[in-house]
Amino acid sequence: MKNLSDRTKSFTDSVIRRMTRISNKYGAVNLSQGFPDFDPPKEILDRLAEVTHEDFHQYSITWGAQNFREALAEKQSRLMGRKIDPNGEIVVTCGSTEAMMAAMMTVANPGDKVIVFSPFYENYGADTILSGAEPIYVPLYPPEFNFNPDELEAAFRQNPKALILCNPSNPCGKVFTLDELKLIADLAEKYDVYVITDEVYEHIVYAPNKHVYFASLPGMWERTISCSSLSKTYSITGWRLGYIIAPPDIIDVAKKVHDFLTVGAAAPLQEAAVTGLKFGEDYYNWLTDKYTSKRGLFLKGLDDIGIAHTNPQGAYYVLLDIGEFGFDSDLEFCEVLARDVGVGAVPGSSFFREPVNNLIRMHFAKKDETLNEALNRIESIRNKIVKR
Repeated sequence: MKNLSDRTKSFTDSVIRRMTRISNKYGAVNLSQGFPDFDPPKEILDRLAEVTHEDFHQYSITWGAQNFREALAEKQSRLMGRKIDPNGEIVVTCGSTEAMMAAMMTVANPGDKVIVFSPFYENYGADTILSGAEPIYVPLYPPEFNFNPDELEAAFRQNPKALILCNPSNPCGKVFTLDELKLIADLAEKYDVYVITDEVYEHIVYAPNKHVYFASLPGMWERTISCSSLSKTYSITGWRLGYIIAPPDIIDVAKKVHDFLTVGAAAPLQEAAVTGLKFGEDYYNWLTDKYTSKRGLFLKGLDDIGIAHTNPQGAYYVLLDIGEFGFDSDLEFCEVLARDVGVGAVPGSSFFREPVNNLIRMHFAKKDETLNEALNRIESIRNKIVKR
C-alpha cells in the first residue's frame, strides 16, 4: 500500500495527555494536564441545566451563536481597548486548540516560516508543521525567560510569515512586559509579519505583572490574530469553547477554515457560557486572588521540600528542576514519579526545542486539599526515587 502522509512523521502522541493516562494508571495525583478538579461557577452550571430543556440542541451559526459573539465582543472590547464587531471580527471555535490551528492555516502557506518561542506549548510546533510551514525557534532564557533581541531579529530576517506569542506563557508562566511587546511589535511592522497570540491565561496574572493584549498596541490590530478560550477563565476545559478575534479581512478567511475543520462549537454550551461572559470585574478579581493563593501554597510547599523551581508570573504552571536525580530522560523520571511517588508531571523536554532534560512541569489548578496531598507525596521523593 502507498505511504501515509509525511506530515506527522516527526510526531508522537501528546506527551501531556499521555502523562494523564500514566497518572490514572498508577493512581497518581495528576498535576500534568492543566485542568481543575473544582467546579465551574455555579451560575454557569445553573444555566447549563436550564439549557438542556430549551431549544439549543442543533447547529448554531457556524462562526458562533449570535448572543455568544455579542457577549464576547462586549467583554473583550472593554479589555482590548477598542470596539469589536461581533459579526465581522469574531469566530467561535472548538477550544483555543482549534483557534490556533485555524489561525495558522489562515496565515501560512506551505513553505512559509513561523517564529515560535521556546519553551512552547506542544501544539505550536505541530500546528506549524501540519500547515506545511517551518518553525523558527527563538529561546527564552531562564529564570525570567527573557529573549535576546538580537536572536529574535535574526529570526525575523529569515522572512517569516508569522510569530506565535503565548502570553501568559505555557509552560514557563512568563508574562511579557510592555517593552518586550513593543520590541516584538516594531519587528513585526519592520518585517511585515503577522502575530498569532494565545492568550488563554489572560485573567491569571500575578501582581505586579500585567497582561497587555498585543492587538491593543499601536498599529498591531491590523496584523494580530488573537486566540483564546473560556477553558481556564471559567474552569470549563471540557466544553471546548474558544475564539479568534481579528480584523474582518482575516476573519473572513478564518471563518472558511473553521467551517471545514469543525463546522461549529457546541450550541448548548455556548448558550450556557454567555452567563460567564457577562460576569463583572469582581469575578476576575476573585479568580486572580484564588490562583495567587494556590500559587503561594504550592511554591511554599516546594520550597519547604527543597526543590528548585520557577516562579510563574502568570498561568498556573511551575517548572521543577530534577537535575539532582541524574536521570538522562525526563520522560522516564516522570513515569517513575507517577509510579513510585504518586504524582503526575510532564517532562520539560516536550516543551523545549533545546536539549533540556532537567525540568518537569506541574500545575496548581487544583483544590487546596489536592495540592497538599501532592506535596505530602513529593516530600518523600528523595526516599523513593534512586539517584542515577
